[in-house]
Amino acid sequence: MKLAWGITGAGHFLRESFDVFRKLRADGLKVTTFVSRAGEEVIRMYGLRETLADISGGKYLEELFFESGHGASVPKTGRFLLHKYDALVVSPATSNTTAKIAYGIADTIVTNAVAQAVKGDVPVFIVPVDISGYVESKMPVFIDREICMKCELCPPLEDCPVNAITDQIDLLKCSGCGLCVKLCSYGAIRGGMAKLKVRDIDARNVKILRKLEGITVLENPSNIPDTVEKLKSMQKLKY
Repeated sequence: MKLAWGITGAGHFLRESFDVFRKLRADGLKVTTFVSRAGEEVIRMYGLRETLADISGGKYLEELFFESGHGASVPKTGRFLLHKYDALVVSPATSNTTAKIAYGIADTIVTNAVAQAVKGDVPVFIVPVDISGYVESKMPVFIDREICMKCELCPPLEDCPVNAITDQIDLLKCSGCGLCVKLCSYGAIRGGMAKLKVRDIDARNVKILRKLEGITVLENPSNIPDTVEKLKSMQKLKY
């Protein structure tokens, strides 16, 4: 079975999505990954770049496509019109991506993939990060200023391999390696959880998604394996 996976710039559900697709890949499925520009940044922040390469290793229909390297027209998404994939799964989908899909906008590699998949009658499954109520999301590492001792010689600053640390962490440089967390003797560098309220407009856009032809909304990445199994069963009945 051949899957396409779309990743956008959300930290919420990101690691869970990686865990799911790593397991699917281990089970023998081929996975081509399409990553938006924001998704590329967030994957790096969370230290998941190497893991992604293990999931989509580069062979045909197992490639890794970053939006930054594929132009505005994203010709590789034309594969959906040729039925090269059995399904497209977007997980996680930011509220921005959800809104664009809800209103037919296809100006990123992921939203373009969704548009082409629907046109090609390829089933699309989307895991939005903002469905309703409140969500708890794991954040990238940061410097807790209430704990930081402002050491004259700061090992995290001196030894950061990408020079991402000054008096704060530059997340656009950070590779998510976690070395700074280990080097700070006072525990001032750490990740954390943030409780976020889902905006009314984002919840409404998810409701619009649920009504769109060819698109199924999944509540959580943990729903993806069962969805894949159902697709497999449908394929067996078809043939």
